[in-house]
Amino acid sequence: MTALLHDQHVGQLNRGLIVNGDDFGLSSQVNAGILRAHTHGILTSTSLMVTGTAWQEAVALAKDTPSLSVGLHLTLVQGRAVSLPHLLTHVAQWNGHFSDNPTAAGLRYFFSRRARVQLRDECRAQLDRFVSTGLSLAHVDGHLHLHMHPVVLDILVDLAPEYGVKALRLTREDLATSLGCDPRFAWRKRWESFVFTRLARAAERKLRARGLVFPDTVFGLHQSGDVHERYLLNLLPQLRAGVTELYCHPSFLPCREVQYWTPTYRRDVESSALTSPSVRDAVTEQRIRLMSYRDL
Repeated sequence: MTALLHDQHVGQLNRGLIVNGDDFGLSSQVNAGILRAHTHGILTSTSLMVTGTAWQEAVALAKDTPSLSVGLHLTLVQGRAVSLPHLLTHVAQWNGHFSDNPTAAGLRYFFSRRARVQLRDECRAQLDRFVSTGLSLAHVDGHLHLHMHPVVLDILVDLAPEYGVKALRLTREDLATSLGCDPRFAWRKRWESFVFTRLARAAERKLRARGLVFPDTVFGLHQSGDVHERYLLNLLPQLRAGVTELYCHPSFLPCREVQYWTPTYRRDVESSALTSPSVRDAVTEQRIRLMSYRDL
């Protein structure tokens, strides 16, 4: 029993937590929400949309805040491309915008050879734009997790050595823990778990084979847009030994872009939760080490 308690204590002391704010660069309000959650809360990392309407502002803010780890939020759906529209005739619309439907986009990327060629060019273009900012590329993830798509993941794995990519988000979440923290929408969460558990199994083999690192587990998939204080206070004591990523979407409101793309997300609630004194105290009491992708 003494040995068991010792092992549990050691496990608690070896719990690292990356708190990542997605959609950096989407709007000035999102930028401000992410910066406040970092400077006044537990957020440690963010993912930059290099085609968001406020991406250049986001770069300037990141350069003024060197403690904030920044990765690429690869956008291949519900957003705008970096490449010119006439170069993306099989993956984007005439105005350079990707499909708003992730399922339709995913099927096209999988079955169309021409789409796959253009997709690779666009992935390279977004990586090039990030590199051009002068920011250090801490990791790569994808808007609506399109980086987990087998075609997109293969492209990223191939490009990783060229761009110095060392870490990716491996989207997989413990369903039982998620439902224990918030039992609502159980059928949706089960379907998400079914899909992403299988994608993650295949992705993990590819990442390990190429020496790419990733957190041991991820939370936020089943709670997207509603990472509230009670959820965090329920989740923190259940984190296991190793590195966990919690991704979230803080923002100040009102915001036109947020209302258009994610009208059901409670981004202001997430902002409040990430800066909650109770949450910050819980991190300290649970001896959780806040870290970022740069620390992997």
